[in-house]
Amino acid sequence: MTAEAPAKKDLDPIETASRDEISALQLERLKWTLRHAYENVAHYRKAFDQAGVHPDDLRELADLARFPTTNKEDLRQNYPFGMFAVPREQVVRVHASSGTTGKPTVVGYTQTDIDNWSDLMARSTRAAGGRPGDIVHVAYGYGLFTGGLGAHYGAERLGCTVIPVSGGLTERQVQLIRDFEPRIIMVTPSYMLVIADEFERQGVDPRSSSIRIGLHGAEPWTQAMREEIEARFDMDAIDVYGLSEVMGPGVACECVETKDGLHIWEDHFYPEIVEPATGEVLTDGEKGEMLFTTLTKEAFPLIRYRTRDLTRLQPGTARTMRRMEKVTGRSDDMLIIRGVNVFPSQIEEVILEDGRLSPHYVLELHRDNRLDALTVVVEVKPENAGALEQIEGPCAKELAHRVKSTIGVSVGARIVPVGGVERSMGKAKRVIDLRDPA
Repeated sequence: MTAEAPAKKDLDPIETASRDEISALQLERLKWTLRHAYENVAHYRKAFDQAGVHPDDLRELADLARFPTTNKEDLRQNYPFGMFAVPREQVVRVHASSGTTGKPTVVGYTQTDIDNWSDLMARSTRAAGGRPGDIVHVAYGYGLFTGGLGAHYGAERLGCTVIPVSGGLTERQVQLIRDFEPRIIMVTPSYMLVIADEFERQGVDPRSSSIRIGLHGAEPWTQAMREEIEARFDMDAIDVYGLSEVMGPGVACECVETKDGLHIWEDHFYPEIVEPATGEVLTDGEKGEMLFTTLTKEAFPLIRYRTRDLTRLQPGTARTMRRMEKVTGRSDDMLIIRGVNVFPSQIEEVILEDGRLSPHYVLELHRDNRLDALTVVVEVKPENAGALEQIEGPCAKELAHRVKSTIGVSVGARIVPVGGVERSMGKAKRVIDLRDPA
C-alpha cells in the first residue's frame, strides 16, 4: 500500500458515529424524503396510494419495506422532468444517461444537491488516501455522464488541483501524466489498463509514473483486475461506487487502509438488499440486488431504487457505516447460456488466471443450431505477441476448459493479437450480441 489512511480528526464526525446515531439520523431523514416525494412527485403519490401506504406509516426503518420500489422504466415513463420534486427553475444542473436502450433517464440537482455531492466525493477521495494539494487527473467522461463532473467537483472540494482531461486520446493522457505528475487518477478500471498499455507502447514503465492512487468505478471489476492495475502502476486501486440516478460517483467508496468493501455513506443513502426475483428484503450478509433510497436529495428523491447491482451488506470496519461487497455483476447483465447463469466478471476472473492473456476481452453471443452459444475473445499479452501462432490454439483450448470446469458452461475461445479487441474510452463493453433478432 502506498497511500496512508486519513487521521481521525480529518474525518466527518458521522463517519465514526455509533450505529444508533446513524440509524436515528436515517429515520429522521427518511421521513422527510418520503413526505417530500409524496407531496411533490405525482408518480410517487400514485405509487404510494396504489400500494396503500402513506409517509406517516414509516415509524421505524424496517417499515420502508412496505413502500413500492422504483426502477429505470419509471424514470423513462416520466421523461424528462416528471420525477423532479422542486420547480424546474430551482434545478441548477441536469445529467442524463445515454438512452441507448430507450429514452434517457434524466436527473436534476438543486444547489444543495450539488454541494452534498461534492462533499461526498471529497469524502470518498479522502477515504482513498487523497489529501488537499494533491494533483488529480480526471479521465472520466465529462458531459451528461455524471463521472467527470462528479469526480471534478469532489476533488476541488477536498482542495486538490484538478486536471480535467476527460476520456479518450490515450497518448495525450500518458503525456499529461508524465508532464503534470498527478498523484491521483480517477478513471474506469478498464481504461486504466488501456493507459498502462500506452505507457508500455511508449517504452515507459507505468510503475515509474507519479500515480499512487486510483479511484475506479462506473463498471464492475474483479479483484484480479485490481491486482493487475496495482502491480503495473505500483499504486492503490480503490473501488468507488455510484450511479447517475442516485447521485453519481461517491455513493460509496473503499477505505485505503482496508480495501475490504465499499463503505456506503449512510447519512445520505439508505441501502437494502432484496432477492431480485421476488423483492423480498434480505438480511445483512445475504447476496442480492442493491436498492437505494436517497435521504437528502431535494430535486430528485428516489424511493427504493432498484440498481440491478448484485452485492451484499456487511458491518463497517474502517468506518462505522456498513460496507457493500465489491459489485462484480448485475442482475440485468447476466447471460443464460443453455440454462447456466453467467456473468462477465466470472469469465474475467478465469482469463486473468492465465499469465499469457491480457484483461482486454469481449464475449460474443451467437446461436449454434438454434441454441445460444458464447465465444470468449481475448487478447494475448504484448510480451507474448511474437509467440501468438504457437500459443493461440493451446491457450484457447485451456481457457475453454477452465471456464467449463469453473463456471459449468461450454464456451468457444479465440485468442487474438494485441489490439484485436476494440478499446473503450469509458465503460467497457463486454458483451457483443451477434444473434439474429428474428
